[in-house]
Amino acid sequence: MTTVKLYGLLAEYKDPSALIHAVEKLRDAGYKNFETYSPFPIHGMDSAMGIKDSVLGWIVVACGATGLASAIALQTWVSVSAYRVVTSGKLLFSFQAFVPVCFELMVLFAGFGAVFGMFALNGLPKLYHPLFKNHRFRTATSHGFFVTVESSDSRFSLEGTARFLQEIGGLSVEVVEE
Repeated sequence: MTTVKLYGLLAEYKDPSALIHAVEKLRDAGYKNFETYSPFPIHGMDSAMGIKDSVLGWIVVACGATGLASAIALQTWVSVSAYRVVTSGKLLFSFQAFVPVCFELMVLFAGFGAVFGMFALNGLPKLYHPLFKNHRFRTATSHGFFVTVESSDSRFSLEGTARFLQEIGGLSVEVVEE
């Protein structure tokens, strides 16, 4: 016999405001490992879930600064030591000519940092998720509003959490297996 591993519970709510109120109650009850799904972004959901600001901005700044430093270092090395060519009587280190390359590499590295940082922070690519097997969850892209509480949460108990999700307005509460 194979043992089925429990992923968590999936609860559906009737509209965005019901979902926000349910999420606030989940957060206040001490749940940490839960996620919301809706067909469009819901204003105020981040604060309702207690989500902190993302570190992605700092990743982008660090990558942009790395690109800027790389451009300055490369151009300085090329013009001062590798190919010492005096052009029109200019100094070997003529930083004004470095500006376009510095700007372009800064933007390039920052763009790479934004894309790959977002992928890493979101855990992408995610080719499989247990919720993909749930038939009711398919409405999350058109008109469904859902919250899942993962079984890895310290406050999770199958009966107690299911009862709590129904008490806070869950229209249907279903068990999701791995």
